[in-house]
Amino acid sequence: MDKRGALMLAGMGLALAALSALWMFQGLGGGNRAFVLHLRGAKLAALVIVATAIGVATILFQTVAANRVLTPSIMGFDALYVLLQTALVAVLGGAGYVGLPAGAKFLAEIAVMSALASLLFGTLLLRGARDVPRMILTGVILGVLFRSVSGFLGRVLDPNEFAVVQAVSFASFNRVDTGLLPVAAGVTLLGAILAWRLSARLDVLALGRDPALSLGLRHQAVVLGVLALVAVLVSVSTALVGPVAFFGLIVAGLAHGLMRTARHAALLPAAALSGAILLVGGQWLFERQLGQAATLSVVVEFAGGLFFLYLLLKGRIR
Repeated sequence: MDKRGALMLAGMGLALAALSALWMFQGLGGGNRAFVLHLRGAKLAALVIVATAIGVATILFQTVAANRVLTPSIMGFDALYVLLQTALVAVLGGAGYVGLPAGAKFLAEIAVMSALASLLFGTLLLRGARDVPRMILTGVILGVLFRSVSGFLGRVLDPNEFAVVQAVSFASFNRVDTGLLPVAAGVTLLGAILAWRLSARLDVLALGRDPALSLGLRHQAVVLGVLALVAVLVSVSTALVGPVAFFGLIVAGLAHGLMRTARHAALLPAAALSGAILLVGGQWLFERQLGQAATLSVVVEFAGGLFFLYLLLKGRIR
């Protein structure tokens, strides 16, 4: 990493530290400060975990797909999450769903989404790493299927139960279960470290299949490992706060624009830091300054959709 990149990462780290301090201590009254700091710290941790997981996963996925317009959500993770919630409500009812142990439900969601993704990746890519476009197309089709099944189940649900499904079908940074944070943080940290250790191989992978093979990279094994890592990180983020489709696109675009390099040793931490700055700063703005007049997840999705159209119109596909 060059000096400019190191300075940029240091500046982003300082910006995140300043925003975190502002988030934690602004307006801290004379009441039960320990209780307030605990609540604020839990939400801050959730925001950083989600930003890191989505940012790293998006950079990894775009490297495998050789396309900077795609995000992991195109593989149907969000649709599968909504289908799981709808199916649970349909089987257990609204009261039974609410009464599920949060920790067991969280781990089960991660396991199901990761297992399905690994099955899809393995089935298609074991036949040759040239099947990456087919894998992406299959993910799009599965996403449509999952949404159709969820819509059908939603139509036969009781209105009160359907309201429960609707409440968990959209990302929310305000309903995070603090008991899930240690597991989510551990998995995300481990995934980020593994991704960073693979940065040199990812640089080679980004050159394309044939150049990577000529340089001695075990292309198929690396692709499968990276996609499995993407599946776990996206599953953790989605199970923790709900589906966020376009946030990764914004974060990856910022990382590429700020770092001006193709080296993953710089892109991966830049994506995590820029995502954390956006989420912490955005949540502080909407919660402390605007009085919850808007929802951060809705604004992020809207901005991400506009950024997606911008990339398409500019022709920045790679």
